[in-house]
Amino acid sequence: MAFFLDDIDSDLWTYLSGCDKRIVLYGMGDGAEKIKAVLDEKGIEVSDIMASDDFVRGHNFLGCRVKKLSEIEAEYDDFIILVCFGTQIPDVMENIYGISERHELYAPNVPVAGDGLFDLGFANEHKSELQKVYNMLADEQSKRVFENVIRYKLSGDLKYLREVETPFEEKFDLLKIGIEEIYVDLGAYNGDTLIEFLNETSMQFTKLYAMEPDDKNYRKLKRRLYMIGSALLEAYNVGAWDEDTTAMFSLRAGRSSHTVPQEGKPLNTARFREIKMMKVDTMLRGEPATYIKFDVEGSEENALLGAKETIAACRPKLNIALYHRNEDMYKLPLLVSGMNKKYKLYMRHHPYIPDWDTNLYCI
Repeated sequence: MAFFLDDIDSDLWTYLSGCDKRIVLYGMGDGAEKIKAVLDEKGIEVSDIMASDDFVRGHNFLGCRVKKLSEIEAEYDDFIILVCFGTQIPDVMENIYGISERHELYAPNVPVAGDGLFDLGFANEHKSELQKVYNMLADEQSKRVFENVIRYKLSGDLKYLREVETPFEEKFDLLKIGIEEIYVDLGAYNGDTLIEFLNETSMQFTKLYAMEPDDKNYRKLKRRLYMIGSALLEAYNVGAWDEDTTAMFSLRAGRSSHTVPQEGKPLNTARFREIKMMKVDTMLRGEPATYIKFDVEGSEENALLGAKETIAACRPKLNIALYHRNEDMYKLPLLVSGMNKKYKLYMRHHPYIPDWDTNLYCI
């Protein structure tokens, strides 16, 4: 039986390299810088940078004056818009979809963590692993999500994501979250996902554990959950890892705070600091867990390895982000399956531009 990758013979970067239309970047920030760097490397010229009308205030970015879409439309008859930021805000998403109905628009996929691109060469290089994961998935919706997310990664076409969106609340039904869970939240941020869990269970649970390496986020988490005593909530100002150690950490005080490889180079101490890293197995001290969420900005593989004893012994329900690294789509499902072959694997994509809420659910 043919695999869907057999029918794909190009990707967005190849298309843009051979296209003579003007390229306009939509957005300012890290995403725009990453995409501009890829375009520069491939010799693809950027003509302009635009932002939503509410954000255009005489800004300059990457040496260009940031313009409104109306200015771009007045200057060029035909152009391609590349979305360079992420959003899950419904009004912003609808605005992007509205622009895509009037203009050729793509959201290039560049990894949140790690190097390289999920281009056709990468997909073909890892075709056997991708096909293995596809065949392992437990239902048809998971297979549709898997195929469409990969088609999006290769094409930048948002229609593939929109076709398979399901509400984020679906995860609780899929994972069969109950009122006696022992919940481990890795990458707990400011407590928002813990609150989401508590709302779902009407504040009923057995115990909560949380790891958050960023100091500011950790303090917000503690303030937000002050009403839960230490006997029921164990919160740690550490990062989830595959050993108990220390690592350098990017001080971004947001969801994108992350560990960084040292590689023998001194780091700017104003932007990085050394933090403690801990295995989930160490934190639990042999106690069980029934539900673990992994959203650790590209360290999911390490965090999973640090929970391997718990996963093997308890088979907790798992909620794993699949969008930080190019290899996540095949590497993480195969890793989980190798740890405990009893798992059924599901994939879902919840509303987000680009694919930053694509998750693996294991039960």
